[in-house]
Amino acid sequence: MPRSRPQTVTVEEAQARFEEWRRNRQGRAAIPDSLWTAAMEIARRDGVGRTAATLHLDGTKLKRRMMQAGMIAGSATPPAFVELVAPRELSGPGLPECTIELEGRQGKLRIHCKGASAAELATLSRALWDAAS
Repeated sequence: MPRSRPQTVTVEEAQARFEEWRRNRQGRAAIPDSLWTAAMEIARRDGVGRTAATLHLDGTKLKRRMMQAGMIAGSATPPAFVELVAPRELSGPGLPECTIELEGRQGKLRIHCKGASAAELATLSRALWDAAS
């Protein structure tokens, strides 16, 4: 007997199911697991951001559920130390030095650089901070 392929949920079907649930839910009832499962299937195929926007869901919660279900891998551990070396023609006395310190809920980030502009360091620190968050 041939194996049947599991039915995949279309975006339109999921939208209709979510709308129905939202119309009939009591108070602030949690989204049922069956709806989360449908959303995760769609997100695996179409992407988390697009699915969250289409189904009016919190993208962070959707991604977290997908990670817990093993559908996507968690983010890699960010490096503990990153060394930036200025080119030889820029190194030497008299060059501007800059230190940027960022502090947030998940920790602190301090960057000290010689020969780079504050704008370059701000761009780098934002990229590193976003990757670590």
